[in-house]
Amino acid sequence: MSIVLNNTKSLAFGFLGILGFSLTLPATRLAVVDLDPTFVGLGRGIVAAGFAAVGLIIARSSFPNRRQWFRLAATAMGVVIGFPLLSAMAMETVPASHGAVIVGLTPLTTALFGVWLARERPSPLYWAATIIGSAVITTFALVTGAGSLQIADMLLLGAIVSVGFGYAEGARLSKELGAWQTISWALLVSVPALLYPVILTAPTNLDAVSGMSLLGFGYVSVVSMYLAFFAWYKGLAMGGIARIGQLQLLQPFITMIAASQILHEVLQISQIIVAIFVLGCVIVARRSLSTL
Repeated sequence: MSIVLNNTKSLAFGFLGILGFSLTLPATRLAVVDLDPTFVGLGRGIVAAGFAAVGLIIARSSFPNRRQWFRLAATAMGVVIGFPLLSAMAMETVPASHGAVIVGLTPLTTALFGVWLARERPSPLYWAATIIGSAVITTFALVTGAGSLQIADMLLLGAIVSVGFGYAEGARLSKELGAWQTISWALLVSVPALLYPVILTAPTNLDAVSGMSLLGFGYVSVVSMYLAFFAWYKGLAMGGIARIGQLQLLQPFITMIAASQILHEVLQISQIIVAIFVLGCVIVARRSLSTL
């Protein structure tokens, strides 16, 4: 009974995290209309770090040890710097719905880093479902790019490698520090690296920035960069990096719906077909993990 309850809770936390992350690309797309992508990508870490500092002070959290500081810095390189910056740069030139499909490769990178860092051993069926889903997404990117990957696709691929590592390492740290403490300390340790580029690219005239761009920046700063990680790292730590990480395959589908509603992007039939196929891979992989 306790195992079933733990699995349900880990799935619930994981899904809440994915739900928060799913609006990241549409919100980023809104933000980069009037804001520099470097400011959007890195500035959200500065804002989130402010919330993190308040939370850690109120909770009187103990400081990480020397080994954990190094791992927090590595986590920050992936989830605070790598993914936000590269995805913001990509959102300048491609629709959020297109980016959503490419980001669907994240479960594969998360699982790979989970195997390497946490020594997890998913079943062959899990790998088959994940690799097939990833291959379909890659084919989609090639077809829509007229046979070659666009620069934005390359940026997004770099982003998902970065975030896959950050998810896996952050999940391991969550077992030692706690879910919200991990992202909070990761944000704080990244501040020195963020300050100069954020100041350099900050808007000089806020009156020229539309309310929608500010709203998009606010979302990626508060939800994408902070609150969603609470649930996500909690789910990964409770249910396993590979098991819960597979839920990321749902993210493209949710993001495309959000892009059509928020940005009024027209969804292509190919995008919907790919999303549905990937959803099938999620179901197969989930069943393979439940039999372990």
